[in-house]
Amino acid sequence: MSSIRLCEKTGDVTLTDPLTLPMSAGYLWNKSMMIHMNCRGYATAQFMQPEPTKYAKHPFLEAVSFMQPEQAYYASHPGRFFYIKDCDTNEFFSAPYEPARKPLDTFEFTARASSIHWHIKALGLQVDLSLRLAPHDSVELWSCEVSNLSDRKRNISIYSYFPFGYMSWMNQSATYSSELNAVIGSSVTPYQKVEFYEKNKHLKDKSFLMCDSPADAWDARQSAFEGEGGLHHPSGIQNISLSNSDSLYEVPTAAMQFNRSIEPGSSVPLNFAFGPAKDENEIAKLKENLIDGGPDQKDESNSANTTDDTNPLDFIQIETPDRSFDHYVNHWLSRQVFYHGDVNRLSTDPQTRNYLQDNMGMGYLKPDVTRQAFVTALSQQQHDGSMPDGIVLIPGGELKYINKIPHTDHCVWLPICLQAYLDETNDYDFLNQKLGFADSDKSETVFEHLNMAMQWLLQNRDERGLAYIAQGDWCDPMNMVGHKGKGVSGWLTVAISYALKCWASICEDAGEQAESEKYASMAREVSADANTHLWDGNWYARGITDDNVKFGISTDVEGRIFLNPQSWALLSDTADKEQQQKLIAAVDEQLNTPYGPVMLAPAYTQMRDDVGRLTQKFPGNGENGSVYNHASAFYIYALYGKGDADRAYDTLRKMIPGPSEEDYLQRGQLPVFIPNYYRGAYHQHPRTAGRSSQLFNTGTVHWVLRSIIDGLFGLRGCKQGLRVEPKLPSHWNKATIRRRFRGAEFNVTIHRDETASAVSVSVDGHILADNIITDIESARSYDVEVRVP
Repeated sequence: MSSIRLCEKTGDVTLTDPLTLPMSAGYLWNKSMMIHMNCRGYATAQFMQPEPTKYAKHPFLEAVSFMQPEQAYYASHPGRFFYIKDCDTNEFFSAPYEPARKPLDTFEFTARASSIHWHIKALGLQVDLSLRLAPHDSVELWSCEVSNLSDRKRNISIYSYFPFGYMSWMNQSATYSSELNAVIGSSVTPYQKVEFYEKNKHLKDKSFLMCDSPADAWDARQSAFEGEGGLHHPSGIQNISLSNSDSLYEVPTAAMQFNRSIEPGSSVPLNFAFGPAKDENEIAKLKENLIDGGPDQKDESNSANTTDDTNPLDFIQIETPDRSFDHYVNHWLSRQVFYHGDVNRLSTDPQTRNYLQDNMGMGYLKPDVTRQAFVTALSQQQHDGSMPDGIVLIPGGELKYINKIPHTDHCVWLPICLQAYLDETNDYDFLNQKLGFADSDKSETVFEHLNMAMQWLLQNRDERGLAYIAQGDWCDPMNMVGHKGKGVSGWLTVAISYALKCWASICEDAGEQAESEKYASMAREVSADANTHLWDGNWYARGITDDNVKFGISTDVEGRIFLNPQSWALLSDTADKEQQQKLIAAVDEQLNTPYGPVMLAPAYTQMRDDVGRLTQKFPGNGENGSVYNHASAFYIYALYGKGDADRAYDTLRKMIPGPSEEDYLQRGQLPVFIPNYYRGAYHQHPRTAGRSSQLFNTGTVHWVLRSIIDGLFGLRGCKQGLRVEPKLPSHWNKATIRRRFRGAEFNVTIHRDETASAVSVSVDGHILADNIITDIESARSYDVEVRVP
């Protein structure tokens, strides 16, 4: 029996064993916060103020980071725990499972779109936990209901244990407020420079755990609660009562004890709020709104991940022979796409390439958001046409971390993402909007901004016509190929050709025929340069180093072939038909795994200092030969562009965990998101191959949605309307899709017809001559029947 259950109607995904997929998790967000909630009770969360900040921290001084790939959990990792003790026998267990790890009679962890739930039975008791987020505040809302399943009265103690962690080396404390029914942790964010004091004065340096019932006892000091028993058997719950210990520059925590007597068949509900606050006045207001019967507390329809207008998550619904594929697409794909565009990964300076691609996906769900994102990005363009490495989203913000490292690919994404937006909206008037620059008082139209970006890309090439890489392109850790100013990127070269091709198409649709022909000619010129210098006989090289050493070629022992140059050579038409066959065969032979194609192979096993820190990553991890799903998505989109429907769908399906139990166990992830990567190095390290990174921040999903719309179902927007060109896998005989487009709803049924020689399309019973649905009326519903050979 499988440990994973999928509910077709609601989209719920349920795990029935805390041991089989211990790393699996769900995630929730609202406009100001996000939480990644592990099935066993561990959590990683942050909120914006305006920079991302944690309110539950590790029990030691930690570096500034959010989630790490394959995040390790340990006993005192930040979590949300409840201990349940039978006061007559002193037996106890913890829920959801950590930290006591006591055997449970039953366990269910359920990820839903707007909430996360646990249903647990042990010692004749049932515990129902739920987590959701307040709609407009950085607050977790928890409910804990304990029911008596036995035939006798039960005297129990319920202990809520939410550790605050090491809040500050400068000033930290915690105590219980009887007025607020809350344990409140207080701290002072350290600063070194005097000018930081004014900014820090406004930070929310308090964390609180509040309940709708007064605690019978409490501990605010971690050592008092854990004592000699540790988290597995805390000294606090071995005693009749917690010690009511405060924290005075000691590691603070939030532990509360609730003593209850429960008759057979009865239950005890408790409701909690957990989050950050500026002061106790703010906590009091949150108590009034969220705990004391405020409207936000009761109405789950107002919870995070929903909007007040047409639900963008209802963009697409499908029915195919692959039911588990349908489940992810219908319930989880649009949600993951929307998360990225809604909160920009909870960053105040997202990388430019990420910002543009994340909002490319948003163009299908909320196109107005995408339009504004282009305005924001292009307004930060330099007058020489270059784009910054990151887009600043808050007044007075500055670029940080990786965005201070020079990368050369950001302009490439402008026409690629803009084409998706225009295909979806037909908003060509946007090209005439005037925008300024980051370093000039001048303003130009969006059309001219894109022209300047294309010219910058063309000028940023060497004497061979190959694109300089500086300290990275799309692949951040490829940082030493061109740091001396001479190294070039094979991927970026063919990507420039594709960007020019996209821009030429936009120019043509905008009526700029001369510009279209110019850029189409330049695209062919760049492709010719790539074929002259990068084609290695069966695939394209990844680049050429500062010392003029070509890499990603057949003579390399490690890093012999990279996926990205092959995908984009297909996209850009750089590869002719013979080259296409050869490079696809090379990908099949050297890169394909049961979990998708790896980014490169063989994975590097030691530092190659003319390639960069990419080669220092463990083989099969991240960019060093993992199934890096973002790269796989490019390949899928390229395959659909070439009509390779079976290979494209096979690669697409491998991105989603399941449906077999064996696959779930190997990946260790629920099918509620596509992760940043799955472990690669399939031949080098088969034991860990396929293991999920558990990271849901990824540009993958926008290309997956685009591949499903444009490729699999072939319902791509164009200047004239909606072009219908489905590319179903050969083993599908029928599929249906409901798709929203330009304010209308299209209900499409696709049949395979052995007598058909070409695709035929009928709309409301009328056969179309050219398979393009034109004169689309907003708010109208269209019934479309498609027959394919």
